[in-house]
Amino acid sequence: MVTCALPYANGCIHLGHMLEHIQADIWVRYQRMCGHQVYFICADDAHGTPIMLKAQQLGITPEEMINAINLEHQKDFAGFGISYDHYYSTHSEENRQLSTLIYQRLKENDFIKSRTISQLFDPELAMFLPDRFVTGTCPKCYLPDQYGDNCERCGATYNPTDLINPKSAVSGAKPVMLESEHFFFDLPAFSDMLRSWMRSGAVQEQVANKMHEWLDSGLQQWDISRDAPYFGFEVPDAPGKYFYVWMDAPIGYMGAFKNFCQQRNDNDICFEEFWHVDSQADLYHFIGKDIIYFHSLFWPAMLEGSKFRKPTNLFVHGYVTINGAKMSKSRGTFITASTYLEHLDADCLRYYYATKLSSRIDDIDLNLGDFVQRVNADIVNKVVNLASRNANFINRHFDCQLADHIENPVLYATFVNAAPSIGEAFNNRETSRAIREIMTLADLANRYIAEQAPWVVAKQAGREVDLQAICSMGIQLFRLLMIYLKPILPSLAARVEVFLDSPLTWRSVSIPLVSHRIRPFKVLFSRIEPSQIEAVIEASHN
Repeated sequence: MVTCALPYANGCIHLGHMLEHIQADIWVRYQRMCGHQVYFICADDAHGTPIMLKAQQLGITPEEMINAINLEHQKDFAGFGISYDHYYSTHSEENRQLSTLIYQRLKENDFIKSRTISQLFDPELAMFLPDRFVTGTCPKCYLPDQYGDNCERCGATYNPTDLINPKSAVSGAKPVMLESEHFFFDLPAFSDMLRSWMRSGAVQEQVANKMHEWLDSGLQQWDISRDAPYFGFEVPDAPGKYFYVWMDAPIGYMGAFKNFCQQRNDNDICFEEFWHVDSQADLYHFIGKDIIYFHSLFWPAMLEGSKFRKPTNLFVHGYVTINGAKMSKSRGTFITASTYLEHLDADCLRYYYATKLSSRIDDIDLNLGDFVQRVNADIVNKVVNLASRNANFINRHFDCQLADHIENPVLYATFVNAAPSIGEAFNNRETSRAIREIMTLADLANRYIAEQAPWVVAKQAGREVDLQAICSMGIQLFRLLMIYLKPILPSLAARVEVFLDSPLTWRSVSIPLVSHRIRPFKVLFSRIEPSQIEAVIEASHN
């Protein structure tokens, strides 16, 4: 089972979001090509004060708003070829039941505490302010304009009452302190377990280092309740108290999968087999580095305390910048997924991100000039042109029939023998290395065609057999390149499968298409024109 972090249901999907979903999808598609059974699950994170307030501004109910946004999110992800088996919402009966069950188990095991706290209250709106609705200066590194739960620069987590010069992000008023009873999850009780889980290899080295810092500095009990008014699940036997959104959001992974199992009614899929404390199934979470704290501490501790299984691994990535800076509406670089899809092929972004992704938590820059050059040079010039220049001869002179033998067995073997290394790179999320190896092969294929010069051979009488063999070899090498690129470029791969009249499977790498009839060549991929980038930026200014 594979999940991505749940997008928040109060806004559109943008190219920053897409990095994670593309990275996970590439990994999932590779695993499926290898014959592994993967359930790819996601959902919208649909609770919290921001959603309640935005719905009020729009004059609709929170349910109406999150349902509309859920459809938009699903459309965007489908447009980018993200192969989810199920996309759901945390605002579901399954999630309510599981959140209640986990809370009750934690309470029975004495992991839930209650105490009265002083909390910031907006006197103008007559409501307690959630962490993200209080802003001020970070108490650790003194960076201004930080939210009330964590600092985007130093990563520190704190209570909103710790902020220096706090103010309401809703009304701008200076908050006042009021007392309220809250429920807390006893996170410190799980310190030893978390150290052991961390040492098991469940997180990247960079994440483990950060966890060491947090554990060594001492964990704090986690406030898991919020006061009305609040859009979410009410805490059992506590009228007017609601689960904090971060309490039920990760449980949404479980709720979405449970709904998937119920919809499928498939005996081969069992919720317990994936979530029981003794589950032998693998569970992987792809997340951004901004939510490491929740997924590496709170989430495994909640699962441990409620007798559910913990994740096999967290796969954490960095942030996305565009042209070396944060996404900006004024510069036209706050690009939504839907705006991108109106002007550009989704596979282009999938490829560019793949050239940058590794197993490390490094930030990635989407340089739009480099993006155009890289896609055109690699996909159009090196890969697709390999097919077009050879297919035209096969179509025209040999009735679409490939030769009955491999013209250069040694070169073909070089391509086949690259499969284990490329596969290992995909499996380890080192997609940038996979692409470097694939493009090295593409250079070999193009050098072969340049040296054999079929356009010259075609003009020489009596060399028909040579021409068919050379061009067939070019098609064979193109096919292998596309097998390796299929997890990254699913739309192009689907068109190639039609052209070759043969599926692209990892297991068929060593089996060439000899004496095979392909279909007449049609344009498979188009170059990115600068005008398309200009149109995207222009549309993103609005």
